[in-house]
Amino acid sequence: MRGQIYMCFAALYKATILAFVLAGVANAQQRVVAFGDSLTAGFGLPVEEGFVPQLEAWLQGQGADVVVINAGVSGDTTSGGLSRVGWVLAEGADLVILELGANDMLRGVAPSVARANLDAILADITGRGIKVLVAGMLAPPNYGAEYRAEFDAIFPELAAQYGAELYPFFLAGLGKADGLVAFYGLMQSDGMHPNAKGVTLIVEDIGPAVLSALQ
Repeated sequence: MRGQIYMCFAALYKATILAFVLAGVANAQQRVVAFGDSLTAGFGLPVEEGFVPQLEAWLQGQGADVVVINAGVSGDTTSGGLSRVGWVLAEGADLVILELGANDMLRGVAPSVARANLDAILADITGRGIKVLVAGMLAPPNYGAEYRAEFDAIFPELAAQYGAELYPFFLAGLGKADGLVAFYGLMQSDGMHPNAKGVTLIVEDIGPAVLSALQ
């Protein structure tokens, strides 16, 4: 009799523990890593006005239980991103927003080099079973038609290759014309980085894509 009672209590204990574990899994906070350059790092802005805090607030406002990690490094290239992808993802993630390539373009790095680096980064991320949202960049007209065609094609082609979600142009929320920001009053004095209002528009535009990628 005592043995039967013990077995019943043991079974009840295991069932209770399992219920807590399953509840924890169901309600686990999702971890989003914004892996990029100054655009994700929040260059020139107070911390709370940068891309990551604004995106996290927007997602939470939509009911998503998420934390967004700032893995942006100002001035970073695809080469720099490749060198640090391992430790950036050491703690894991549910989704990576990959936003790299703009500095390669500004430095005139060959598109083939940027593509190879992004290819390796995506292979690493997807190899860990982590979802990816590729946030693309567009080259401006002064780079010439050949460079633009080769550079612009990197992001949609690699996203398709790795089955990743694609957000074609990170600055799309600001409005664009041939890859150039068309709206005034949304950029900092350097003309290259969005101000707080500009970041808000970027977040409102890319936010639904992030939610879709998480789901």
